[in-house]
Amino acid sequence: MNNELNIKLRPLEREDLRFVHQLDNNASVMRYWFEEPYEAFVELSDLYDKHIHDQSERRFVVQCEGDRAGLVELVEINHVHRRAEFQIIISPEYQGKGLATRAAKLAMDYGFSVLNLYKLYLIVDKENEKAIHIYKKLGFMVEGELIHEFFINGEYRNTIRMCIFQQHYLDTHRTPGTILKPTAQ
Repeated sequence: MNNELNIKLRPLEREDLRFVHQLDNNASVMRYWFEEPYEAFVELSDLYDKHIHDQSERRFVVQCEGDRAGLVELVEINHVHRRAEFQIIISPEYQGKGLATRAAKLAMDYGFSVLNLYKLYLIVDKENEKAIHIYKKLGFMVEGELIHEFFINGEYRNTIRMCIFQQHYLDTHRTPGTILKPTAQ
């Protein structure tokens, strides 16, 4: 009997903004993110309206058994250099269940197989050992350390930049039959 949770990605929709707003204003979720939370829901709505047709980003809701469980984003997509920044947030009640790894693979499949990206990169807090472990398991490698890159809670934080290349991912991690079909953003 397979006890694995049903995970899928779907494009972020306006109806998801309350969920995103809750994540963005959750201190435990945002502890390792280098952004201030949105002060008001209207700011998030305005940001959504501004970027809805932006071809330099793809934002997906992670669904677990039909419920919203997180976000996966490919942002700063550069079609000339074929690279994008990878970001993921999993809601606290879904952490520790393997969702981050599975959702990341789906987004990476999409980035490498549908968008034909050559490279995905990410920036992670040097102290976020759980995330670094997951990223390494997925095949991301350390490119370097950025010293005093972000000022958070009264102190500068060091970050690690990690990356994975298309061929390495496709050779080692591609999940057969899971590619998202391109949809209008």
